[in-house]
Amino acid sequence: MPAKPTKAEQAAAHGTIIPDVLAPNLNVLFCGINPGLYSGALGLHLARPGNRFWPALHASGFTPRLLDPSEQDELLDLGLGITNVVARTTARADELTDDELREGGQILTGKVEKYRPRWLAVVGITAYRVAFGERRAAVGPQERTIGTTRVWLLPNPSGLNAHWTPKTLAGEFGRLRAQAVIGDSPERLNPQ
Repeated sequence: MPAKPTKAEQAAAHGTIIPDVLAPNLNVLFCGINPGLYSGALGLHLARPGNRFWPALHASGFTPRLLDPSEQDELLDLGLGITNVVARTTARADELTDDELREGGQILTGKVEKYRPRWLAVVGITAYRVAFGERRAAVGPQERTIGTTRVWLLPNPSGLNAHWTPKTLAGEFGRLRAQAVIGDSPERLNPQ
């Protein structure tokens, strides 16, 4: 992993965009709310220490070992990708307006229609509810589809989300993985 960014580097990252880790026909496209300043300064998704995305991904069996955020492009070889509802970096997700989230939902829909992953896994319940206008959405599979892509809502893996322990978070990722491996190419999600 690159060196920890300084406060000045993080502040300078405000509003920057981290490129998606995306390819056609992935098994699962994970979608965060938006990048934080730490991630923006490094140019890596979900890079802040304490974010439990990478440990949950490994503990649930999506990856054969715990990947460092700097290895994010290796996800493509496993049939996985990463994007965000809103692309720009902010210090906190609550800096995003509802209009930005709704616009982000439309942009995300366009990406999904273009790249056609089997599953879209959105990590962040509140952002999903606003972006897609589904006030009662809960963790788990959603009735909504985008084309042929199924949608699964995951809890936010941020260390600030104390309602979900690392174990319960990995369990929810595991529920998604169990569904994602059923179908035409389970070997892409079973790298062991």
